[in-house]
Amino acid sequence: MRRFFFLLAVVVMFAFNISNIFAAECDRECLIKMADDYLSALVTHTPGNMSFARDARTVENAKQIKPGEGLWKTATAGPTEFKIIVPDTFSQQVGGMVIMQSEGKPAQVGFRLKLSNGKIVEAEHLVSLLRGTEIPDTLKKVRPAIPMEIPYEYADSRGRLIHIAKSYYDAVDLNNGNLAPFADDCDRIENGYRTAPTGGHLGGVGIPGTAPRPAGLLGMVTCRSQINLQNFEYISDIVDRRVEIADTKTGLAIGFSNFRHKMDKKEYRLLNDPGRDKVERKYDPFDMIAMHIYKIWGGEIHQIDTVGVMAPFNTPSGW
Repeated sequence: MRRFFFLLAVVVMFAFNISNIFAAECDRECLIKMADDYLSALVTHTPGNMSFARDARTVENAKQIKPGEGLWKTATAGPTEFKIIVPDTFSQQVGGMVIMQSEGKPAQVGFRLKLSNGKIVEAEHLVSLLRGTEIPDTLKKVRPAIPMEIPYEYADSRGRLIHIAKSYYDAVDLNNGNLAPFADDCDRIENGYRTAPTGGHLGGVGIPGTAPRPAGLLGMVTCRSQINLQNFEYISDIVDRRVEIADTKTGLAIGFSNFRHKMDKKEYRLLNDPGRDKVERKYDPFDMIAMHIYKIWGGEIHQIDTVGVMAPFNTPSGW
């Protein structure tokens, strides 16, 4: 009888521990709330309001900081209407992009949180102060299609979302736009500036289930053709690639990386550009620490939002 009660106690304790493990998993709503709470804590400069693991690490603009440093000290106002949150229950991570204030100035902020047993084990900030005091129209409100849920017929699996997001870096790095599945209506905004398409405006909002927006306007350079023109040959390498967050509900995936620019040439050749055969880029070597958010549905990249911060050449990731 004593042996029976001992085994029963072991089973109960095991079940209790297992239930605690599952209870520590953060679901989609929990991750979104964690992100909102974190952003609020940044503004109030109260890292103690968040549950950090004892060995938690925080990296801001590729440099390790402690809670209370960096944006924990400089944040002066919370997110505006521009706020993108991407939860991933599988990896227990949540990331996003917001417009907030740092030292009283508007800033585009990319962030990522990783949880383990309900506690933050990794926090990452990418802070880019906007030029001037005015927020550009592209960063005043999130584009309508970004937060939209993807209809079942057009939805991609988490693994597929991550694979497609990763392919973007190969396409840019190898100067081959065919290596990534860009939609004809692909629209890319970097630090508030629309960098693709160029040469014309795409109408509509690119909503799943509607006809693709036209990309055949005279002089139009798309996300794919821009790469095929060799416009990005001055990018020497893309290192520290990390694509770990994807949300199947909205078709959003997040990638962090470092675009390395050796700048060992001042002229770079272009292909199939009727107006020019080369371009001058007289810059010193530099890195661009970047975060991209991809809107993917139907197996194609439709929209890209990017925040990037310049750094010295060969800057380590901070991790």
